[in-house]
Amino acid sequence: MKPISALAFDVYGTLIDTNGVLNKLQQHIGDKAGAVSATWRAKQLEYSFRRGLMERYVPFPVVTRQALDYALTANDLEFDEATKVDVQSSYAHLPAFPDAKLALDKLQYTDTSIFAFSNGPKQVVTDLLKQADLLPYFKGVVSVESTQVFKPSPIVYQHFADTAGFNLEQCALVSGNPFDVMGSINAGMQGIWVKRSSTAQFDPWNIEPSRIIEDLSELVS
Repeated sequence: MKPISALAFDVYGTLIDTNGVLNKLQQHIGDKAGAVSATWRAKQLEYSFRRGLMERYVPFPVVTRQALDYALTANDLEFDEATKVDVQSSYAHLPAFPDAKLALDKLQYTDTSIFAFSNGPKQVVTDLLKQADLLPYFKGVVSVESTQVFKPSPIVYQHFADTAGFNLEQCALVSGNPFDVMGSINAGMQGIWVKRSSTAQFDPWNIEPSRIIEDLSELVS
């Protein structure tokens, strides 16, 4: 890898463990939670991609709610409004992965500028990182909301570089999401894939991660 001046950390699924959403669903629907959660996540991503192509941006919490509505209908379930709000509110109280704080604590003493970088609105992401005790480690929180388009559009990665104050090639994205890593590399950044599961697959698009790690602590080395 080339020298890195700025690290852009994806938030959901990279720093923050989204399994808390599954736990909340289980409280309401028991063993159906897995199927609903999987559909919800798949539609959440699909809707963000489609909205980018259609140039019909809405804030990511709206995308998330619409994906939840679809997932419930697809699984022959119905929640009242209070239950939907309760389930989606779990996104605001998710814990950090155990390796996140350890890695960030060490990275703060390096010469690399560290940012959080997310599809979520800046205030929502800021509040999430604060409750997870991660916010103090970051130089800033960069959201795509001002670009009116979601990852993996090249526009958002350029927006990150401009906000961080570096050229794209001086920046590296750290993400557990292959589409995000591929998007960053396509835009001209370096892309580090956090392979959090032994069964996770990287898409065969002839775009390879700049580096593959299984634990965020590997970044320090």
